[in-house]
Amino acid sequence: MTATSQSSSLDHILAHGDISTLFQPIVSLSERRILGYEALTRGPSDSPLHSPINLLAAARHGGRLNELEMACRQNACRCFSQRRLRGKLFLNASPESLLEASHKPGRTLEFLRTYGLSPEQVVIELTEQSPTDDVALLDTALHHYRDMGFLIALDDLGAGYSSLRMWSELRPDYVKIDRYFIDGIHLDAVKRKFVESILKIARTSHSQVIAEGIELQEELTVLMEMGVDLVQGYLLGRPQEQPCLDAERIVLPSQVGLNEDSGDLSPLLLRQPAVSQEQPVGEVLEIFRMQANLNSLAVLDEGSRPVGIVHRNLLSEALLKPFATDLLSRKPISRLMSDDFLAVELHQSLQQVSRLLTSRARQRIEEDFIITHEGDYHGLGRVIDVLKLITEMKIQQARHANPLTLLPGNVPIQQCLARLLQQEREAVICYVDLDNFKPFNDIYGYAKGDEVLLCLSHCLGERLDYSCDFVGHIGGDDFMLVLGPNDWQRRLELLFEDFQKRCRSFYRSEHLSDGCFIAQDRQGQQTRYPLLALSVGAVHLRPYRAQELDAAMLAGLASEAKHQAKLKPGFSWHLLDTDNHQDQNPSLAACAR
Repeated sequence: MTATSQSSSLDHILAHGDISTLFQPIVSLSERRILGYEALTRGPSDSPLHSPINLLAAARHGGRLNELEMACRQNACRCFSQRRLRGKLFLNASPESLLEASHKPGRTLEFLRTYGLSPEQVVIELTEQSPTDDVALLDTALHHYRDMGFLIALDDLGAGYSSLRMWSELRPDYVKIDRYFIDGIHLDAVKRKFVESILKIARTSHSQVIAEGIELQEELTVLMEMGVDLVQGYLLGRPQEQPCLDAERIVLPSQVGLNEDSGDLSPLLLRQPAVSQEQPVGEVLEIFRMQANLNSLAVLDEGSRPVGIVHRNLLSEALLKPFATDLLSRKPISRLMSDDFLAVELHQSLQQVSRLLTSRARQRIEEDFIITHEGDYHGLGRVIDVLKLITEMKIQQARHANPLTLLPGNVPIQQCLARLLQQEREAVICYVDLDNFKPFNDIYGYAKGDEVLLCLSHCLGERLDYSCDFVGHIGGDDFMLVLGPNDWQRRLELLFEDFQKRCRSFYRSEHLSDGCFIAQDRQGQQTRYPLLALSVGAVHLRPYRAQELDAAMLAGLASEAKHQAKLKPGFSWHLLDTDNHQDQNPSLAACAR
């Protein structure tokens, strides 16, 4: 497309308003509701400028970026209002457009008045496509939005030219992590570390994090485990002209991992009554009067889905005003309920709930949260009970953790294997052993040996998929790794490569060049030993064989496979498959590397 035809197409688009707006939902996991929608613009479907990238590039090249953005913004406000979408409207704006001389403050407010929207509903989302040197001027340009009640979001964190500086100086209400860091996060330890760092900064700066670009259930599960609350992506809803209006139609992850925080919230469950959103305030007040220990009541819709919560103290405050009881007693409780509540599924873990509570700075310790089962109201939970159980869990973990690596020890390993069999989960159980570790210790000393064990524990941790895997330290140089059944061989190969590469820094130069070292064997003879390597005994657990085994038998099979792997020189693995398991005397199909 020539520059002339591109300019002509852009002229036609701007003159006739020939653009369409799609909306993509942004979902709150903790509240199980749609926070709002990002408005995304497309050009004419039969034009090369249909793509938003091409459309924006043409406007930027023609010096008409601000004009295009205003047209997009007006169309987004009109469509958002006409389609009666609820929640917040996220409108994209480029910093360079806001700094253009042609930019006229107040236009967006005019659009909102025209289409019956309020500034509190709108989030101005800064999308950085080119360097923005004058952050102070940009801050001034944004002040008029904040003064009118608009919120500010910073898009594509980690991908822009100066996004971290902009975050520090502009202090946005929302920060959206670039999808590069979300793509494959369940398989990438570096990406998880990046997101963890962003969450820590967000808590300090009082920003809310939005993870965008989620396409896989595994990505969503890991983000949920990490405490990310606001999410966006094709998995949750594609951009559409008429988007999904009900967050309950969005399927959230139900599978939990094999770590100590697996389980459900049954120990926290308080089977308290709930009230209908149409129930009169006077009746709800009487329920509180009759039950002195009742702290909160969930408010449900006609389908038994929670839509709010009533806290005793907040209800009392509302009714303290003169004549309030007389004026409000016949009004529906929906008038006084709080729709800012935390709802979690029964299958979620304490660790997940703890992270969600931490992400909600406004959650008071005396307030309750709602527990649901498949979206329906199931009962209430108390924040103080979560804190107590988390404390007990940490004490239990510390009691059974390996003192060097701090990984779960033998008791949690046995519990993990028992849960695996109980859930009838397909998995590969790997017994990981270090070859030639004793002679290495004899030559280099136990301090250096401890460094090797810590190195191996880090390598194992980086191979984890946090949604379904487990790693434990049996003792000495023996570890247990539980992996999913699909790509375990590739992940073992990566483990071998990674550990071999990192170990090079532990050897003396002459040992590296010789590829071996000399130490005394058990008989006191000088013996040549190869450099450190890993032997892995793997057991492929088939779900339909789970009832025939117990945790001790499973561990025994992994140990047997490990001994077979150690018969081969260098990095090796040996697989036993429970598919051919017969009674108490398994005759197992075996394969090896």
